[in-house]
Amino acid sequence: MGGTLKEYTPEQLAAQPIGAWAGRAARLMVGALREQLAVEDLTQPHWWTLNHVAAKPGAWSRAALVERLVPWDDRGTDFEAVFDELIARGWMTEDAGRMTLTEEGEAGAVRARQRNARVRERAHQGVADADFAITIDVLRRMVANLGGEGDLPG
Repeated sequence: MGGTLKEYTPEQLAAQPIGAWAGRAARLMVGALREQLAVEDLTQPHWWTLNHVAAKPGAWSRAALVERLVPWDDRGTDFEAVFDELIARGWMTEDAGRMTLTEEGEAGAVRARQRNARVRERAHQGVADADFAITIDVLRRMVANLGGEGDLPG
């Protein structure tokens, strides 16, 4: 893992297939995140739910959160089942159709966030923030050029 990378010319790098490299990076990153979330008996859809509900307690209805999360899902997730599971686990409540995390859910979200941060730190070793920002901006532009949503989630 990690280590020294061979150096290439800008021309050699520019000739590389972006889809192959972006896909490989995505598979490795998502795999590492999923592995860490599994320690907490969570999936990415659980994490997405916890993260969104923690950011806006009492603001999300099921329908609005499903609409928000579906574009990021690659597995055809049954989000209703995810919500029900988090409620049954005691990590989330639903009052008047709006979701809020419990203390246990907030603690679980913090642990998951810490695990995700460690994966991010490992992946970002040797990558300057400015280079990362340029990479994200290039990928956003490419997504938009191909008809996708290039704006940041938020």
